[in-house]
Amino acid sequence: MSSGTVVIGLGNPLMGDDGLGIVVARQLLSRTDLPDGVQVVDGGTWGLNLLPVIEDAERVLLVDAIDTAEAPGTLIRLSRERLPRYLATKISPHQVDLRDVLALAELRGTLPDDTTAIGLQPQIVALGTALSPLIAGRMEELMSAVLDHLRAREPACTK
Repeated sequence: MSSGTVVIGLGNPLMGDDGLGIVVARQLLSRTDLPDGVQVVDGGTWGLNLLPVIEDAERVLLVDAIDTAEAPGTLIRLSRERLPRYLATKISPHQVDLRDVLALAELRGTLPDDTTAIGLQPQIVALGTALSPLIAGRMEELMSAVLDHLRAREPACTK
């Protein structure tokens, strides 16, 4: 059974701007104006545990700090085709990241066609629990982009 649209906030809240996706997920969970059928997941560093969440969704929106070597604070959107997904050699069986999860879902034929990532280019990824002032100052723009993306994909009402 499909779960509609899933927004997954990703990142490590102990690594500064890398915790961006978690901050967005928490803000989304407190909103009352999300479109129907949207589930928000604090994906944190779940690794392989995200596979069934992704596979059960019709649409997936990943929210994260996204490093594409742009200027810090730049709003980044990655379509499914641009998302990095591959299986890599690990030094530990516990070392599974989102690229592996996306690769597994794709290999299994269960990665939703409508999978997108939205985030900001991080400024500081270092030990710390707060977002950098630059990234914190861009949160409103990021939240607007996430909500616009979700509303643009709302199913049409039928009577």
